[in-house]
Amino acid sequence: MKLSGWGRYPITKTQTTYATQPGLVASSIEAEKTTQIARGLGRSYGDSSLAEHSINLSKMDDFISFNEINGQLTCAAGVSFAEILRVFVPKGWFLPVTPGTQFITVGGAIASDVHGKNHHIEGTFCEQVSSLKLCLASGEEVECSKVHHPHLFRATCGGMGLTGIILQATFTLKPIESAYIKETTIKTTNLAETLAKFEEHASATYSVAWIDCLATGKQLGRSLLMLGEHASPQKTEQTQQKPPFQDSQTAKTSKFNMPFDLPSFTLNSFTVKAFNALYYGKVRQTQSERLVHYAPFFYPLDSIQNWNRMYGKNGFVQYQFVIPKSAGLKGLTEILTEIANSKRGSFLAVLKVFGKANDNYLSFPEEGYTLALDFKMDNTLLAFLDKLDEIVLHYHGKLYLTKDARMSEQMFKQSYPQWQEFQKIRYQYDAQTCFNSLQSKRLGL
Repeated sequence: MKLSGWGRYPITKTQTTYATQPGLVASSIEAEKTTQIARGLGRSYGDSSLAEHSINLSKMDDFISFNEINGQLTCAAGVSFAEILRVFVPKGWFLPVTPGTQFITVGGAIASDVHGKNHHIEGTFCEQVSSLKLCLASGEEVECSKVHHPHLFRATCGGMGLTGIILQATFTLKPIESAYIKETTIKTTNLAETLAKFEEHASATYSVAWIDCLATGKQLGRSLLMLGEHASPQKTEQTQQKPPFQDSQTAKTSKFNMPFDLPSFTLNSFTVKAFNALYYGKVRQTQSERLVHYAPFFYPLDSIQNWNRMYGKNGFVQYQFVIPKSAGLKGLTEILTEIANSKRGSFLAVLKVFGKANDNYLSFPEEGYTLALDFKMDNTLLAFLDKLDEIVLHYHGKLYLTKDARMSEQMFKQSYPQWQEFQKIRYQYDAQTCFNSLQSKRLGL
């Protein structure tokens, strides 16, 4: 069958095995001693879950145990974040860290070491994981943590599935008092003000900015900065909302659907510029507050099924980088200027602040600013992204492997200095003979 990541670029032919229990994972590894990689719900953007053989774990979706006192959850790797929210939000628990979609699996979240709007406070998802169970190339199941097989644990967290197949994990949910978020929106006029507001509100639990990447001149980097705090029942009741924990308050599957690929010409600098102007202009006040359900705050794009079709049949590339805080204003100014001059606007331009890095070998976040952009695929895009790579490297930044579809081996090895230590762990457990993706081959792993 043909498979791709969420960006629908590249597309490759693959054989897929659906594993429903750990024993089938081991037998699949033994039967397919070739290029193979684990796959969940297919929400990594590029080619990190593409290989000659794909082991799909989305049907391994059992909850194993839950401690109602401390929130510790053990579940199979194929459990989705959406299912965790469906079951546990009504019980008063929420994900400790979540990216911009709930349609990912626990195994995928660990392999990507995903981050969210609270990295500056809570770190990555793997920093909330106390242990995980891994199926090695030999078929042996190993439990690893920061105490047991710590180097394998560090390599697996953020290791893009290249150390083995994650079977299950234990992590801790966070207690909440309602299904709502108290959201504060701050409208900024330029990039310097945006970064200053991030610093001013560094204590906010959640923070993220939509940035107008086509604005130029004095308006370069104008943004809508959104801050969030979990709301209490008292505040919920004051706004005459429904009681905080009803099943109806968990996120529902959207009825909106992108039923076909949009024609390529519909996304261009004029339509994107018009959208950005309307989106920025709809917020009239410099600062405003509202109470909002967790779903539109954390997962705005999940409200449209198959939204990736809006980029046309050729797909798109998501480009996400991080640069140090010391280079923030200058580096982001240079990159946004390059994007604006190219007229390659992005509807989805998301700016966040990262806290300190963890010690996982290939984890993406480092203290600084991260910007994620979507670019429609065409025959000139890759050359343009090479230019952005040069700027990112100049400011000692790097790209996110989960979003990557085209990074060069040279850039990867220059920006991920622990890649050799990671590769040593792979060889120690013979993982390089089994677990390889199109991405890992492209990056020289």
